Amino acid sequence: MAEKIIEFKNFGFQYNAQAKPTLYDIDLTISKGEKVLIAGPSGCGKSTLVHCINGLIPFSYKGKSTGSLTICGKETRKLNLFKIARTVGTVLQDSDSQFVGMTVAEDIAFALENDCIPQKEMKERVKKVADMVNIGDFMSHAPGEVSGGQKQRVALAGVMVDDVDVLLFDEPLANLDPATGKQAIELIDEMQKQTGAAVIIIEHRVEDVLHRYVDRVVLMNEGRIVSDTSADKLLSGDDLDKCGVRKPLYVTALEYAGVKVSEDKHPWNLDAIELSDDDKKLVNKWYIDSPEASRNIDTEVLLSVKDLSFAYEKSQKNVLDNISLDIKRGEMLAIVGTNGAGKTTFSKVVCGFEKNNTGSISFNGQDFLDKSIKERADHVGYVLQNPNQMISQVMIYDEVAFGLRNRKVPEDEIAVKVEEVLKICGLWKMRKWPVSALSFGQKKRVTIAAILALGPEMIILDEPTAGQDYRHYTEIMEFLKKLKDSGITIVMITHDMHLMLEYADRAVVFSHGRIIADDRPAKILTNADIVKEASLKETSLYGLSLKCGIEDGTSFVQRFIDYERNEVRSHDEFI
Repeated sequence: MAEKIIEFKNFGFQYNAQAKPTLYDIDLTISKGEKVLIAGPSGCGKSTLVHCINGLIPFSYKGKSTGSLTICGKETRKLNLFKIARTVGTVLQDSDSQFVGMTVAEDIAFALENDCIPQKEMKERVKKVADMVNIGDFMSHAPGEVSGGQKQRVALAGVMVDDVDVLLFDEPLANLDPATGKQAIELIDEMQKQTGAAVIIIEHRVEDVLHRYVDRVVLMNEGRIVSDTSADKLLSGDDLDKCGVRKPLYVTALEYAGVKVSEDKHPWNLDAIELSDDDKKLVNKWYIDSPEASRNIDTEVLLSVKDLSFAYEKSQKNVLDNISLDIKRGEMLAIVGTNGAGKTTFSKVVCGFEKNNTGSISFNGQDFLDKSIKERADHVGYVLQNPNQMISQVMIYDEVAFGLRNRKVPEDEIAVKVEEVLKICGLWKMRKWPVSALSFGQKKRVTIAAILALGPEMIILDEPTAGQDYRHYTEIMEFLKKLKDSGITIVMITHDMHLMLEYADRAVVFSHGRIIADDRPAKILTNADIVKEASLKETSLYGLSLKCGIEDGTSFVQRFIDYERNEVRSHDEFI
């Protein structure tokens, strides 16, 4: 029998700042060599569980615990943070909060320096792990200077460099482009096999994690463990649906087609799933019976960018290279591409945070370049990828009301607008909470709510659904869709390929500072050349179409999206 590393027995936890516990009656055992996915909606207690395992509770976050939690047979309440860290290595969801080095190399080497490892050995180990996570070319950069995905790799390298019994990954895919996220899951799988350590992955993106096999999936909801079973058994039931966690798209498509997804079909992975001829016939019939919806998004141009180029002062290379793009009024546009391709820089130039070197920008037919940041903000709202960079108030309500108060809006009008957006973003019940009590995903919703309250003509959202479970993802996106239908233009910078498929009218693909594609999302995600060059990921819907012998995979993908939009989404109970 494998050695127990972590064991919860009737464990509960309540933060000092909250009236009710966050965790209830947790019974969970994780053994050496196991790989376990812990999934669940935002606010279900996943992050709190992580903090209990890695020692941040009780050493950083204060509260009252009940029951027992042991690591390697020892009660955590009798261990100090240093001893826990020698056993549990953690990659946090918010990478910025765990950087300590002035450079990437120094940050990776930090644990080795504390262990007094000889310099020659230290350099060899640091270089090896940096190359493994493809961050070797950025060793002299400050961790804060690299992109969101690269920060995740630095944090991952900092854990890999030390020898621990438990590798804990809190939302490891949150800031990674699709291809890099796929590589991260492969790397985690490889690390688990090489080291024999227990691996715990906290994610709500079940399909992406199941790119590689996991021993068990632990599903949480409302502070309790709902299910602790194999991925095959979980995907053949309805627990994920009940908890508001998205099933893999190919499983959903099979269910739409009337295929019985059972445990013996091994649905944990598209390559592993076993479909009978009758199953494939059902999928083909559904495809034939589900015509594509008509489209008409030809409207006036709201934002026009011509021949735009930009380079940072220290760089000899253009981050944006001759970008030309028209964004139409009332459309929902997705901007996708690899980390560091220029997506976020483009939005910063549009908003005036960075000054372009060459080219022009017009808004509503008027020159936008001569306007100040404040003047541009009256027309274009910008939601940053990292919510911690936007939040300035202590309480949630005050944060959402902050911009309106700066504009001298009467308090009675503020109350109405704040209530509306807080309810839409699923935050109304928490309006009197301090922002510090929220998870990363909940903080993200607060920043989106604060911008939505201002009512701009265009909203640019950098990773709007990062850290969001399926329920809150859908609530936010459906609200944004309503804004779009009312004439407001929505621009989303995203790594979420399903968000692009499901909601975007059009997708623009950035690669190395240039636009390499501008087309319908379904066409982009079924084009192997574009997918490879821009570090995207082919949707599993396309793979399912090939598996079922459907020649026009692009059409199959589009019909699935249209079916969800028109037949399913409008009837979802949480919209």
